[in-house]
Order: sequence, then structure tokens, then C-alpha cells
Amino acid sequence: MNSIFSWGLTLIRSIQELLGPGMLAPMKVITFFGTEIFALAALPLIYWCVDRRKGARLGVVILFSAFLNLWVKMLFMQPRPYDFDASVGLAREPTPGFPSGHSQTSMTFWGMMLTIAHGPWRIATFVAIPLLVGLSRMYLGVHFPTDVLGGWLLGGLVLGLFYGFGKKIEAMMAKWNLRLRIIAIAIVALGMNMLMRDDTRLSGVFFGSGVGFALASGNLRFDAAGDFLKRGLRYVLGLAGTLILYLGPKALLGDTIASQQALINFLRYGLIGIWVAYGAPWCFIKLKLLSMEQGETEKMIGDAKGN
Repeated sequence: MNSIFSWGLTLIRSIQELLGPGMLAPMKVITFFGTEIFALAALPLIYWCVDRRKGARLGVVILFSAFLNLWVKMLFMQPRPYDFDASVGLAREPTPGFPSGHSQTSMTFWGMMLTIAHGPWRIATFVAIPLLVGLSRMYLGVHFPTDVLGGWLLGGLVLGLFYGFGKKIEAMMAKWNLRLRIIAIAIVALGMNMLMRDDTRLSGVFFGSGVGFALASGNLRFDAAGDFLKRGLRYVLGLAGTLILYLGPKALLGDTIASQQALINFLRYGLIGIWVAYGAPWCFIKLKLLSMEQGETEKMIGDAKGN
């Protein structure tokens, strides 16, 4: 064990001794705010119920960040603290250690929330939650300090790319027709598959949601406003549809041979992505839980009169 791992284990033991066993439950709650599950559950809430455009941006950035994290993990294949000392492992994770996915996701998600949330607490939240999530990962013994630092740095890189180039990329793509946008999305998804051939879930959901966002920006420009009841119904019904798409194919197909698993995962998660981005809003409009943007509504009325 090299000196960096040795120093990291010493710090982890010190954190666990300082905070004590009584902090186990609170730290597990804090660490949840850095999970991809939390971020991906918040995405449809923002997209369906707060702001369509900002929700779409959040979705693309979070998916890119999650893919980057998993790809870097597989490059380094670094062990976790409990691999050296089982006594520090208060939790277990199935992937390699570096960089910390929770730390990266918390940095990326809460950094993106600066463009969505309002109020003086935004900056404090952006600073506090990634710090607390990083601390929780070390307390739980699932990450070395270097893992946490690496996650923060990668999350900061993703935010830097978004704030530096996001508007320019959006402006460029706004000039493309729908076919060209879908081709670009397919090329990116193909590249993700080439880099991560054993796990096609992220590339699948990226492709599905990317196509869905492109379709929605073209002919389903909805207004996410509405009363509390309608917003709540959208979220509940939308998540129910997502759950059906997640569990349904798995229940129908059961165990599949390894040669087909990558394709099935790509298609399954692609369906989930297009449901969230396009299918669910289309259903909400039909159920009168969602309305089109004002300009789009006037355009539709004008087209109807013209016909």
C-alpha cells in the first residue's frame, strides 16, 4: 500500500472516530444527495414541473458527467479503502473508487442548480452540499480523500465546460434541423458505446433523452407552469410510466444471453430517456395536465384557422 492510500486510511479512521457511530444514519442521508438516483429523480421534476429548457440542460449535463465518471473509474480501477482495511467499510459499492461519483454528481448537480433555483441560499447550498457529501463518503469508508478531490475536480470541469461553451453549443444546434440533431446525438451515443462497451445503459438513456429533447424543442414546446395539483400529478404519473418501462422489459425478457444484454440495456434505457423527454409531456398535454407555451398555442390556433 503506497503512502497516499496509507495517509487516506489514517484520515478516514480519524473522521470515523471524531464523528462516532451515531453519525452513520445522518451520513447515509447526506450521501444520498450526491447519488445519480437523486439527480435523475430531480431531472424530470424540473423538466416537467419547473422549466423545460433548464430541465433539458440539466439532463444532458448530468448524463455526460455520470458517463465521464464511470469511464474514468474503469480507466484507473482503483481500490476502495475497505479493500485495505475492512473495518473502515461502513458501506459497500460495486464500482472502483477513483474518482468519487457522489462527489462529482453533487458538484455538477448543485452547480447546475445555480441556473435554476432562486434566492440567496443558492451559493451556500452549492458549497455546503458537495463538501458534506465528500465528508460522508470518507466517513462511510468508501472513498479515499483523493477520490473525493478527483470527483470535485471532474465535476468542476463539467461545470466549466457547460458555463463556458453551453450557450454556444445550443446556439449552433438551434440552427440545425431535426434530422441533423438526431444524427449528432446518435454519433455521441455511438462514441459512448465504443468507450464503454460493457455498460450501455448511460449511452442508451443519453440517446433516448437526447432524441426526446430534440423532438420536444421542435413540436412540443410545453409550458411547465401550473398549479400544485397538476404539477404533482405530472410527476407521479411520469414516474409511474418510467417505472413500468424500467421493470416491464426486464420482467418480460428475464435473463438474456450475454451477447444480447448490451443491446437490450441500450434499448431499454433509451425508451426510458425518450419517455421522460417526450412521451410523458405528450401524455400530460393529452390529459390536460400541461399546456403549450403561449407562442406555440397562438401558432397552432393560427394554423387551424388557415386550414
